[in-house]
This record gives sequence, structure tokens and C-alpha cells, in this order.
Amino acid sequence: MLDRKEFTNAFLSVCPGELLKKPAAEEPRSSETAKEAGGKEGQGETAIKAIDLNFKYSSGTAFEQQALKDVSFEVRDGEFIGLIGHTGSGKSTLIQHLNGLIRPTSGDILFHGTSIYSEGYSMKELRSKVGLVFQYPEHQLFEADVFSDVCFGPKNLGLSAEEVEKRARHALKLVGLDEKFYKRSPFELSGGQKRRVAIAGVLAMRPEVMILDEPTAGLDPRGRDEILEQIERLNRQHGLTIILVSHSMEDVARYVDRLMVMDHGRKVFDGTPKEVFRHWKELESMGLAAPQVTYLVQELRAEGVGISDTITTVEEARDALLSFLGRQERV
Repeated sequence: MLDRKEFTNAFLSVCPGELLKKPAAEEPRSSETAKEAGGKEGQGETAIKAIDLNFKYSSGTAFEQQALKDVSFEVRDGEFIGLIGHTGSGKSTLIQHLNGLIRPTSGDILFHGTSIYSEGYSMKELRSKVGLVFQYPEHQLFEADVFSDVCFGPKNLGLSAEEVEKRARHALKLVGLDEKFYKRSPFELSGGQKRRVAIAGVLAMRPEVMILDEPTAGLDPRGRDEILEQIERLNRQHGLTIILVSHSMEDVARYVDRLMVMDHGRKVFDGTPKEVFRHWKELESMGLAAPQVTYLVQELRAEGVGISDTITTVEEARDALLSFLGRQERV
């Protein structure tokens, strides 16, 4: 792998050639447009509100460990949120609070304004509204064929057979899985296809919020991109609220509108990817990093290239460099 200096030189070396072949006025991705504007317009009411969450594993024993410390935030309808942090930072513990799988040592979770811990609150209904896709969700596939597996969740909601099948077909269509796979065993599918089936199983429950814990873990680059593009489409085109847990700084920079950072059980940053990645030195001290292109931009600026220090994606870097080169040609 190239070090940053070599990467900078390589990037500069192709600027006059390969990059200039790309049209400077190329239509931006929907996610990039939204992030430039500070998020999508028309985001709705608060879906989830976490209030001063604290959680201790093995509380009251010699093995007590505090996993969450005074964590508060809101998730609004229609948001696409990224959640990052080093291993052990509290990410997985946090997301399991959001649909009631874990109860906090102290603090509260509100779903559309109502505490999920209030007397008589239906956790079953909550979990149909706040869907959680665990890491390597294909390990949870168990039915004889794909269609039956996706039907499992809505069937347990007590829906009619007709409604169950309608939801399953719609969910499979949303994740882009062709009908020829419906009657196949899920274990005959590729890794990316299995991941789509698992996500469809949650979508068939018709959630308002979907939380995905490292949904691209273990996939090849093509499979990773396909899954992330499907997730983005669910948010942009269908209005599904998404919380994406990821270790890839490039992925969260490219897709999400808002980014939360966990460190040792605390929420330390919460803002747009551009705002958060400005703190790349602090992120490094937490065992994280910024997107590779962020370091490239810093080196280019140090060499006198007049581009913004808020660039977080390769596409933005390309356009900024084309603009810079155009200015240089006019001088």
C-alpha cells in the first residue's frame, strides 16, 4: 500500500490525464448534495431520543464495566446517521438500547415521545418499528428458502398470509434481489446476496428506523458498494431512517448526512462528516482516522494547492483539483 506521500504524488501525477477526462460539471450524488446543504430538507419529527444513557456490564460485581456514560442524542425521521468508534467504544451496546434489547442502568429512551420503559409499553411493537440488523446477519438465516426466511418476521406479527407474502415480495424488491432467487436455499447465495436477504427480512417488518451494525463486514468491494447503495436508496427514495455502524471512514464520509463518534462509552462528536473529520487529529488519538483523502488534502494544501480543507470524498477532491488546475491555466 502506498504511504500518504506516495499517494499524494500518484494522485497529482494523474490529475492532468485521467481526472481531466471526467466532466467538471458531473451531476453530484444525492448524498453529496444533501451533505453540502447540511442534510435533507423536510426531515421530520424526533423518532428516537436518548436521554443520559448509562450502562454497566456485570453491575455490582468485581467485573463491573461501564459501557455507556451519559449518552444523549436525537434521531429525526428521515435522517441517515453514521456511528463510528474504536472496538469497545460502546457502539454495539448503544444500538441495542434503541429497540429495547438492553435496558440502561440509568437514563431513558423515547420513541416518538413515549418512554419505551413506561408501564405496558409493547417491546414487540417497538422492535417491529426499530429494526436491528446485526453484524454478519446471514448467520441468522435458517429457513429452507429465501422467500420463507423473509416471511418469518411479518408472519410473527400475526398478519394474514396474503399480507405476509406481499410484504416479503416488496422487501426483496427493495433490496434488489431477483425473483429467481426466491425459492433457493439462502445458503446457496453469495455473501452479498445473503446480506440482502437478511436486510429484506427486517424490511418486511415495515420498520420506521433501521439500524445496521457493520452491514458490509467481510464482503468484497463490489458486494460492499452494492449493499451501501441499496441502503442509501432506502433512505433517499423511501424515507427510511438509517443508523449505520461502520469502521470505514470512506463509507460514512460518502453516504451519511450526520456522524456520531463514540469513545470509551461517551459520545464525543456529533455533526456532519465534514464537521467531524475536521477533528482528524483527535480521531487519531481515539484509535480512529479520517478518510484517506483527508490526509491527501492536507498534504496538497501544505504544497500550496489552494483547495478546501473540508473535502472528505475522492469525488470532491477530484472536482476541487480540476477547479484549481483550471484557475492555474487561466493565470
